[in-house]
Amino acid sequence: METADENQDSSQLKVQSAASLKAFMLKNSTKSNLNLYDHLTRLLIKVMDEHPQNVVDVIEDISHDVKRGLVEDKQSTLRDLPQTTAAELLAEQQRLLFSRPEDADQEDELVETPLPNVSEIGFYLEQAGVGLGREEMQRIFLALKQLVESQALLRCRLWGKIVGTESSYIVAEAEYREGEEEEEQITDEAAEEEEIETEAQDSEKNEMDPLPQSTYKPAPVVPKEAIGTGANKCVYYVCKEPGLPWVKLPPVSPVQITVARHIRKFFTGRLDTPVNSYPPFPGNEANYLRAQIARISAGTQVSPQGFFQAGEEEGDEEDEAPRDSYEVNPDFEGTPVTEMAESLSNWVHHVQHILQQGRCTWVNLAVKPGEDSNEEGEAEEKEEEPDEPEPEVGPPLLTPLSQDAEMFNTPPWSSKTSSTLTSQHAAAVLRSNLWPGAYAYACGKKFENIYVGWGLKYAGEGYSPPVPPPPQKEYPSGPEITEALDPSLEEEQALKEALEEQQAAQEEMEDTDEEEEDDD
Repeated sequence: METADENQDSSQLKVQSAASLKAFMLKNSTKSNLNLYDHLTRLLIKVMDEHPQNVVDVIEDISHDVKRGLVEDKQSTLRDLPQTTAAELLAEQQRLLFSRPEDADQEDELVETPLPNVSEIGFYLEQAGVGLGREEMQRIFLALKQLVESQALLRCRLWGKIVGTESSYIVAEAEYREGEEEEEQITDEAAEEEEIETEAQDSEKNEMDPLPQSTYKPAPVVPKEAIGTGANKCVYYVCKEPGLPWVKLPPVSPVQITVARHIRKFFTGRLDTPVNSYPPFPGNEANYLRAQIARISAGTQVSPQGFFQAGEEEGDEEDEAPRDSYEVNPDFEGTPVTEMAESLSNWVHHVQHILQQGRCTWVNLAVKPGEDSNEEGEAEEKEEEPDEPEPEVGPPLLTPLSQDAEMFNTPPWSSKTSSTLTSQHAAAVLRSNLWPGAYAYACGKKFENIYVGWGLKYAGEGYSPPVPPPPQKEYPSGPEITEALDPSLEEEQALKEALEEQQAAQEEMEDTDEEEEDDD
């Protein structure tokens, strides 16, 4: 009897444990809402139906397929469209560079193009160890071709690339077209008229309630150089990437160049970004970029000695005016590469030097444009003035690089050959140490300049920002605003008596004068 009861109890325990195990296996997962009992059932049914070989080795893959089949059945067949990336948008815009217009004729290839051979320039720059790479140079060439066709430029070249914190600037240099100078002058005159109107409106408002006038007199503004001369001799276009729209930079003013010499700011890649600095920069990043381009061009644009010569018109004029033009020398035969790499005297600057005034040609600010100098009296007064400023003269055009001054005990230039093993096919390479990123090469009658850098000048070991000027006095000191001690009662009585006596004496004098007039 006892053995029968024990067997019955053990069977009941087994049934209870099996029931508890089945209940455990029927619990749904909180993530997939599936349970182990149904999954094992489907897994065994799949094994019985398919009879796979080596089932013990592939049981995990079969289990994964069963789970994935259940999830795929619940998923929708609709899919979200993938978002277009920035690289795909740029590629779509650059695709237009490689398309040839239908109306283009083959005869255009025989006409002289305003563009240089960018592929050849890229080859020599690659030999010199600088440049932007073959692929990017080819895209830039097509972008320059697009710029020339859209703006009808007479000459255009790749000036370089200025790196920014968010994006970079590809810079193209071109010559001004005829009529473009008048457009720039019209815009400048319109801006001046707007300023005069605003000043007139402010003066009308102040007539009703006049405000105290300041005695501060600002320094005279240095006039901007005319379009096509000096720092504004060329026009510059920039774009962020080949295929994106080209933006024309505004002309540069002397005050922008002067302030740019005292600040150091990285470019962001957005032309409308304000430039927060001390001294305050008059303009946004587009104006700052244009000022830095003018400074870099004046200091690093070089050519082999003898490649350019003074123009015929300039040679007939007097030496008082600085020479600002040149022409290609047709008799130039080239200089050996070894001589170009060994001596800086074989390289010259072909861009005018920018003076401390911010202009390439000095202007006398003491003489106002409205003054009439024909009168003899005014001429004599001007001759007697001892504060006449001395004219500032910079180095003339086509000055050899050997005359450049050192800065921070650093030579301004470093020269080498592109290859010492095959010198007969090498090119002379020149690197600027004052403007890191500026390079030039020369090989026979061919040369080119390029700048690839941050647009900042070498500042030595460390940069110290300028100190603010001393604060201006709040008011002029004088006896009328100087504090004094209050008089005592006795002093007031004495002053009152003195004033009464003075008034009585004045009345007596007036009475005597009237009596004398009556007697007459």
